Amino acid sequence: MSQSAEKVMPCYPLFREPEYKETLANKKAKYEAAHTQEKIDEVFQWTTTQEYQELNFQREALTVDPAKACQPLGAVLCALGYEKTLPYVHGSQGCVAYFRSYFNRHFKEPVSCVSDSMTEDAAVFGGQKNMHAGLENAKALYKPDMIAVSTTCMAEVIGDDLNAFIGNAKKAGSIPEEFPTPFAHTPSFVGSHVTGWDNMEEGILRYFTLNHMEGKAPGKNGKLNFVPGFETYLGNYRVIKRMMGEMDVDMTLLSDPTEVLDTPADGEFRMYAGGTTQAAIKDAPNAINTILLQPAQLDKTRKFVEGTWNHEVPKLNIPMGLEWTDELLMKVSELSGKPIPASLTLERGRLVDMMTDSYAWLHGKRFALYGDPDFLMGLTKFLLEMGAEPTDIVCNNGNKKWTKAMKKLLESSPYGKETQVHHGKDLWHMRSLCFTNKPDFLIGNSYGKFIQRDTLYKGKEFEVPLIRIGFPIFDRHHLHRMTTMGYEGAMYILTTLVNAVLERLDEETMGMGTTDYNFDLVR
Repeated sequence: MSQSAEKVMPCYPLFREPEYKETLANKKAKYEAAHTQEKIDEVFQWTTTQEYQELNFQREALTVDPAKACQPLGAVLCALGYEKTLPYVHGSQGCVAYFRSYFNRHFKEPVSCVSDSMTEDAAVFGGQKNMHAGLENAKALYKPDMIAVSTTCMAEVIGDDLNAFIGNAKKAGSIPEEFPTPFAHTPSFVGSHVTGWDNMEEGILRYFTLNHMEGKAPGKNGKLNFVPGFETYLGNYRVIKRMMGEMDVDMTLLSDPTEVLDTPADGEFRMYAGGTTQAAIKDAPNAINTILLQPAQLDKTRKFVEGTWNHEVPKLNIPMGLEWTDELLMKVSELSGKPIPASLTLERGRLVDMMTDSYAWLHGKRFALYGDPDFLMGLTKFLLEMGAEPTDIVCNNGNKKWTKAMKKLLESSPYGKETQVHHGKDLWHMRSLCFTNKPDFLIGNSYGKFIQRDTLYKGKEFEVPLIRIGFPIFDRHHLHRMTTMGYEGAMYILTTLVNAVLERLDEETMGMGTTDYNFDLVR
């Protein structure tokens, strides 16, 4: 055998060893009823054509790799950002295993989350018994200070009422009446992970403040609230705190999972670490104002903050790139009365210097991109600032309002005039676009590697390299610690993009005596 205890090999190159090649060949010949390679290639070539793209875009009843996840995944991430809070999903155990695995692979961290394991009987008779036992066991075993409850599609299809179920569990003595149990209905069959985050955030804020507004007034505590939205770059939480610290602005980050998703390896397991405190939530209505860092995905939170806390939420964009970071800092200065310090002005100047250095390499480069609504707005804005040309933008969880805003942004720049915006489309649509309207690069999460592989299969000249910025990123390590917001984030994105361009240039100019006229050490 190729592998032994003394010689452990990963799947590649292990599966290229003779015995594995033979096993796989036998499986294909005897059990797969596969088409011939000639037929496979014929169909493959057809799927790269304009004719196929037109058929592909007529799809209505099928989604292929949607580039989004379901609501409860977002609810879990939101709950993880609060101190000693246990995310609790009312639904099947398999769903929670999926959420935990998804975050495990992205953050490379253990993620604590429980379910009440609804099965066939609960699907018929309702999951109230599961809720009673689940809440009691979760509190006794894991000793949280708060349990944040969300739902899966099973519970939503049969109409389980979280408010009633949790109330009945408290009346039955499963958990104390005073124990904090905010909740949100998060049906998986509508919306996406960003919707689920918003729903859970609103549920938590509502639980602690809706009926406790007496004596509270905007500006009373002199702080600013920041709502991050579904955010998986831990550096973005940190950069907001750093910039506010440099401005001497007191702030509250309403959901901060940076500690629990980035714990040290020092021999101690931390089920809970850091997070926004309950006291901070209760005091949040007293802030000067609340700033939404990803406003396109936070409609429910905005309505609650404006309607209950009487905060006039500023109309800002996600603080990515140069101009939109400027806008955030100027608004913070206006609200707080604190000046923008020299340290941030210096940091801005360094970003402008980097942009000047790299502009010639990104100007005119064509990028296709996909991801979540706010992320795509911010990334597109920065690409336009660099003179790059977005070709196609795919946002499965975007809507008509978002599409209108994106088109307005693109029309503001000569580099966005030819860009096509596709909301509600998936990565199989993006695959077609990469063949018929070939970009130089594709920007998105790990799933885009299948598009790069397919374009390469047609021929090297058709390959569209993937630049990994987004969520999830399973096949690279430690990128979740990076930053995409603020001047610091723009520096990271710029460094990633320009070096991808230069790496590609080196790759294309390695032919000795043929293409190596540009294979030099001067960049």
